[in-house]
Amino acid sequence: MSAAEAEVRVGPVPGRGLRRGRDGRLELPLRGVRPGRATLATLVLTTLEAEQLHAALCYALDGEPVPGDAPGCRAAVRYPGGRERY
Repeated sequence: MSAAEAEVRVGPVPGRGLRRGRDGRLELPLRGVRPGRATLATLVLTTLEAEQLHAALCYALDGEPVPGDAPGCRAAVRYPGGRERY
């Protein structure tokens, strides 16, 4: 098996965004893709875990220019059709 065959790419599921579960945890649908195969999974985070991830991403992005269409921190994003996602 070559390195390209073993590579798995993980990203958001198109059309599905972050949501709050019944227990208050945050749920982010993800899709893992490798040649010929796709798998769906959900990343489930407590508020503390989400804050830790947020802090780690802020640290990693330090010094990077902010894209003009990036949403403000902790602001809901309005998509066509009136849906709000985070």
